[in-house]
Amino acid sequence: MPSRPPRVIPVLDVKGGRAVHAVGGLRSHYGDLRSLLHPSSDPISIALAYRDALGLDEPYLADLDAIAGGPPSLSLYNRLIDHGLRPWIDAGIRSSDDLGPLADPTSATVVLGLETLRGPRAIPPILDRVGPGRCVFSLDLFEGVPRFAPGDGWPSRDPADVALLAANLGLRRLLLLDLARVGRGRGVGTEGLLAWLRDRLPDAELAIGGGISSIEDAARLGAAGASAVLIGSALHDGRIDARALAALRP
Repeated sequence: MPSRPPRVIPVLDVKGGRAVHAVGGLRSHYGDLRSLLHPSSDPISIALAYRDALGLDEPYLADLDAIAGGPPSLSLYNRLIDHGLRPWIDAGIRSSDDLGPLADPTSATVVLGLETLRGPRAIPPILDRVGPGRCVFSLDLFEGVPRFAPGDGWPSRDPADVALLAANLGLRRLLLLDLARVGRGRGVGTEGLLAWLRDRLPDAELAIGGGISSIEDAARLGAAGASAVLIGSALHDGRIDARALAALRP
């Protein structure tokens, strides 16, 4: 179990070139983000506010257009990197064919989302090109149920089995994310799965997100084995501010 507090990964959901407020995984209803950190919904401005106001330089970027099957926002990714940020990028990767410039050595982490990945057979070719250190496997859930891509080929529908298979294929960085909990402020709902995986994967980086509403939530998840926590809404409405984040850090 990690002995240090979890890293805070600020979430940046982008749709149509704008930062949007994600609530409950209902992406068609997402509206422009309203944040105390910056008056606009410009993604770069929000990402820089994460860094400059909160000291967080590792944003999680969900490119919602790419996840839905559209082209990835490569210029946005490059601008984040050019500003010295170290983004986690979910660009709706389905197979190694979708990596494009993301396969090039950069400071970006490539997120492999269960909801888009074409099953376990897609993982080895991706790791051959990118390497396990730059990949995070996102166990995408909706009310605790895995969200699989069409024709996915996973041999089990149990989230614990899926996570272990991904780890056995070489992915040592995992994210537990229940999309139905995002923006709801009612907890992540995956604490039991986190503890179960931490016992079986003691050396893995286990991140968790969706529904974290306070710095106390983040601290509890860290004590339970989370290496990192993804937070969005609570940063934008001030429930978690720079002072709270400073108290979490060692």
